[in-house]
Amino acid sequence: MNTTADNMWKNRPVVIWLGLVTLMVFAMITVGGITRLTDSGLSMVEWRPLMGILPPMTDAEWGRVFDLYRQSPEYQKINAGMSLAEFKWIFFWEYLHRVLGRLIGLAFALPLLVFALRRRLPQGYRWRFLILLGLGAAQGGIGWWMVKSGLVDNPYVSQYRLATHLGMALTILGVLVWTIADLVYGRAGAPRGHVAGVIGILAITIVAGAFVAGMNAGLIYNEYPLMGGQFIPIEYGFYGAMDAFENPASAQFHHRWLAVIAALGVVSLWFRARKHGLIVPAFVMLVVVGCQFLLGVFTLLYQVPVSLGTWHQAGAAALLITVLWVAHGLTRAP
Repeated sequence: MNTTADNMWKNRPVVIWLGLVTLMVFAMITVGGITRLTDSGLSMVEWRPLMGILPPMTDAEWGRVFDLYRQSPEYQKINAGMSLAEFKWIFFWEYLHRVLGRLIGLAFALPLLVFALRRRLPQGYRWRFLILLGLGAAQGGIGWWMVKSGLVDNPYVSQYRLATHLGMALTILGVLVWTIADLVYGRAGAPRGHVAGVIGILAITIVAGAFVAGMNAGLIYNEYPLMGGQFIPIEYGFYGAMDAFENPASAQFHHRWLAVIAALGVVSLWFRARKHGLIVPAFVMLVVVGCQFLLGVFTLLYQVPVSLGTWHQAGAAALLITVLWVAHGLTRAP
């Protein structure tokens, strides 16, 4: 009997549903990267969870939202004199990001209700689906909490809130991927030891990247592997105990070398996965980590262009997916 085929067939509607939601979350993370890279995140200065699904439809409404933006610190300190056409461009990315968030909520909650009413939810997974629903709702609030940090005096979002927002998105993505793998292959235990360590260092590396993005730290020291001709940047340690989170040079330094450790960890996972017969997923993981590492280097060397920066953020999500898929296989392996 092919247990994997049996699980896949029995849970097929739920797996397809979760797979589509996972793709939407992946797209949301990618668009979030574009929003950050184009400095679009503070263009919508009001939060309208229900009415905000529609964009401005008239000249009067465009004038209203533009007037609201012109009262914001970002316009007054950075974008003074911006035209309405330029405003519409940054508004588009933030609007798309928020609409995607709402659509993901609907794409998860409505089918969940239908499956629950028809008693089609896999046994033993109800709490996990409720946790995902709660994480999604919390993420909406975290997103607005992040935006609010740039609407008071400082025209930049807090790097702490940005890291929290990205971390929550990756948590949701990870739970979705692990749940799909459970439904297809059968439940796996919690990652431990080597496997848990690789997942942990990868997660820390990605969140460290959020601090780099939040402080625009990728715009300095655009060389590799040295920083200003030396291994450790001269500014390292200037901010004392909070240096890792407040100092752009230190944030970039940490992200660089955490990425090296994470890449080596993924390679070690590849060796172990091959021994357990996970040839194809391990190979895909190895290709993704190589591409992601090179993307990181070139993104830095070219001073974070929107194209490379977007691919790098998408690559982080893709790498997490492949690592979790391999980790699931190793965890369930005898």
